[in-house]
Amino acid sequence: MEFILYLVAGAISGLLSGLFGVGGGLIIVPILTFLFVGLQFPEAHIMHLALGTSLASIALTSISSARAHHHRDNVNWTIVKKTTPGLVIGTLLGTLVAAQFDSSWLKIIFVVFVFSVAGQLFFNYTPGPQRQLPGQIGISGAGALIGAVSSLVGIGGATLSVPYLVYCNTDIRSAIGTSAAIGLPIALAGTLGYVLTGSGVEHLPKLSLGFVYLPAVAGITIASVLAAPAGVSMAQRLPAPKLKRRFAILITIIGIAMLWDLF
Repeated sequence: MEFILYLVAGAISGLLSGLFGVGGGLIIVPILTFLFVGLQFPEAHIMHLALGTSLASIALTSISSARAHHHRDNVNWTIVKKTTPGLVIGTLLGTLVAAQFDSSWLKIIFVVFVFSVAGQLFFNYTPGPQRQLPGQIGISGAGALIGAVSSLVGIGGATLSVPYLVYCNTDIRSAIGTSAAIGLPIALAGTLGYVLTGSGVEHLPKLSLGFVYLPAVAGITIASVLAAPAGVSMAQRLPAPKLKRRFAILITIIGIAMLWDLF
């Protein structure tokens, strides 16, 4: 039953990643949090395990989603190359910061982020194109910030990178496809960071590699890799604004449930 839930989480994550370019970790992290509580994993490290496991599972999802978008010429690989150094540095720094917080604070950070994303999706807010992409220093700085926040909340970064790219005059389809590709360096660096910061921590569950729980990674990855291309195909023909509002309501409920669990 535990593994089936990982498969369900992965299928939802893959569909959302392909459909909106956002959403994977926003679903995976809460599901893992509730599952890990039920499995009686060490309370002090439940959120660290959820975040690290989420990022590890997003790595292969990003490959699948980026590949599907690449076949539709939706990925700007020049942007990916320019942002990658900043993404990697920011993500690694974010995992080091996360290691200093206990699960309760990480949960609060995640819930605040979820509510902000829900508001953006519900009102279908997309910034207007105001400027062109900056030079290497500017785009590296933006990448570092996106990577740092992403590692703190266990996401692939598209929730932040899509609005940023649109703001920098990137076509929306290219912004979504490029953000799917950007998720790969974030996921890989985040996984490495959580593996290293979790090394040597006592009482972690068996089959954990640092703060990455391998059985969950396997189940989520299998389902998400299969589901991501279907999400990309659906994005071509479904009414995205209506679906985004429903997704916003869903993650708002999830955020409230996580807050309730804190008290």
